[in-house]
Amino acid sequence: MRVLGISGSLREGSHNTRLLRAASVELPPGVTLELFEGLEKVPAYNEDLETDPPAAARALLDTIEHADALLFATPEYNSSVPGALKNALDWASRPFPDNVLKAKPAAVVGASTGMFGAVWAQAELRKVLSAGGAKVLDEELPIGHADQAFDDNGRVAAPETAERYREILNALVAQAEQLRLASGRDAGPVGNQVR
Repeated sequence: MRVLGISGSLREGSHNTRLLRAASVELPPGVTLELFEGLEKVPAYNEDLETDPPAAARALLDTIEHADALLFATPEYNSSVPGALKNALDWASRPFPDNVLKAKPAAVVGASTGMFGAVWAQAELRKVLSAGGAKVLDEELPIGHADQAFDDNGRVAAPETAERYREILNALVAQAEQLRLASGRDAGPVGNQVR
């Protein structure tokens, strides 16, 4: 089974990208985490192009389509979702209702250097994903003071937070497995790894 991780931050040292990488060791056995690279290359959404998207938008759509589940980690910009991530989801939500987000299991987590862990952005992102047709877990994982939240191995340091992360990831995988079994699709490659 393949979980696609998408970070809302373009920053090289992003805490949210670290949060996605930490998922690779918390996911159940037999699940592969793939990080999407190239969010910054996706052009501004243009409805005139949605039936023949530019290459970078097409790459995003294809990657989402072939994933079994989606895991988003978002920072909070101006009390909401970063523009590059919202733009990517505008592409992914079209054409509606037959888009790549339709019935796709998804979970949202977030990290920030402040104390609240991007809770507003997480709520906004769940709303955007739901509007696009995704099956979004109604769960959040706010990682505050993110500059101190990871251990030397890149894992979430606080045991209770790490356990909560595992619970969310297990629920996401269970939802994807249920959908896979209902559709009769093959589970795909196994192994806990980041690609």
